[in-house]
Amino acid sequence: MSTVNERRAAVAVAILTSFTMSFIGSALNLSIPSISGEFAVEASTVGWLVTGYMLTVAALSVPFGRLVDIWDRKKELVLGIVILALGCFGSIVSPSMGFLLVMRIVQGIGGAMVMSTNTPILISAYPPQMRGKALGYSIGSVYVGLSLGPVFGGILNHHLGWRAVFIFAGLIAAAAFATAIRGIPADKTEGKGRAFDLPGNILFVLFIVTFMYGLSAAGRGIESVILIGCGLALGVCFVAREMRTEDPALNISLFKSNAGYTLSNVAALMNYAATFAISYLTSLYLQIVSGYSSQTAGLIMMAQPLIMAALTPKMGRLSDRHSPFIMSSIGMGLCALGTGMFIFVREDTSLAVIIAALAITGLGFAFFSSPNTNAIMSFVEKKDYGIATSVLNTMRSIGHTSSMVIVTIIVSFMMPGMQITEVDPDMLVMVINRAFVIFTVMCLTGIFISMKRN
Repeated sequence: MSTVNERRAAVAVAILTSFTMSFIGSALNLSIPSISGEFAVEASTVGWLVTGYMLTVAALSVPFGRLVDIWDRKKELVLGIVILALGCFGSIVSPSMGFLLVMRIVQGIGGAMVMSTNTPILISAYPPQMRGKALGYSIGSVYVGLSLGPVFGGILNHHLGWRAVFIFAGLIAAAAFATAIRGIPADKTEGKGRAFDLPGNILFVLFIVTFMYGLSAAGRGIESVILIGCGLALGVCFVAREMRTEDPALNISLFKSNAGYTLSNVAALMNYAATFAISYLTSLYLQIVSGYSSQTAGLIMMAQPLIMAALTPKMGRLSDRHSPFIMSSIGMGLCALGTGMFIFVREDTSLAVIIAALAITGLGFAFFSSPNTNAIMSFVEKKDYGIATSVLNTMRSIGHTSSMVIVTIIVSFMMPGMQITEVDPDMLVMVINRAFVIFTVMCLTGIFISMKRN
């Protein structure tokens, strides 16, 4: 049993690392117009700052998750924090968009390592009856990062420029490194001795990268079709190999034998895919259509993550006593309501409507995230915490990537060759409306998936 100090250290590291990664994403959204203007690149290219990071995390979560279960949790966590911090500080000196994209990929490598380890370390430090409470703290910190990201990100971008966002994130990562070194106990991985399926992991990485890049290249004709087809073929090869491997990179039997586990992961995928691009699109609407500064837009956008940060820990505790399946289904329904409101946004839409839509979506997030994660972790043994966490992280990353891919495809078709700073407000509103039609349908589908669990 972990000591009180070890529990505190595990919570602190989970909070700091989760905050850092969520802060970078939400703060960077407010800097998109500035980055686009400085490097003179198209709107679709700037979107890769988000997509490239999420694609890297999606591709590497499972390999690093399996490594967590057979290697050393603390060492992988510390190394991941170091790589994440190096990516942040490298972004500060970026001379070009290409270099900045590479640094975002470096951050994705570190982020995949951190996300694969901080949750297993956290829930291993707490007894099962307190799992929801512990997860509530961790997931709540994600939403604190989302809350402060638009505010501090807007202020930093407005007064110091977009590079200040990465300075702040790098400093928080450094604090997480110091806390992990001092407070996280020696590794207690239960799965040591199992083999690392290198061919299987390589197949998984190739499958994710090829398939997701193919999706993002949609609209380029035969190129995207070939990439998607190759990705699906690699996915089939990966599944076939894992089903006959003694120590697979991903235990397919987890999905075959437990419908609840499978549906919980699918529900997470649908939720993240339908909601991740909200902050990206809202920041563009507020700055380009409504004419607010990045600082003011950040303050307005706090409506969503503030509710998430305030209520998520409480929802995590409630999911220890009440059905996490019912709670997450309610959350999906609220997300559908919030995204549905954005379908009807126009240039003259009242700011109160925008804030209400953000608040309702934030409430849906709070009901969904901690209870759904608690449900997923209840289906696996302690020795598989790492891979189960990584599967969920992969669902999250693929969902986030898919969300941005949807936006990128719509932007590429409706605003080809245009920089964000040159976009006509009417055209941007049309892009936002069409994107949210797709997102609302996904949320509605997620409701039925979530309700089918026992």
